[in-house]
Amino acid sequence: MSKKIILGLVLVSAFAACQRQEPEVYVPPAPEPVTTEPVYQGKYG
Repeated sequence: MSKKIILGLVLVSAFAACQRQEPEVYVPPAPEPVTTEPVYQGKYG
């Protein structure tokens, strides 16, 4: 009887391995926000 259980597990695992898998979707990373350069405001600015 243990041979039947092992055979069943092998068949189930083989069936699961052959299932159609979802294609991976590439999501590009979000671009970094654009910041302005600091403005010179005088001698101590």
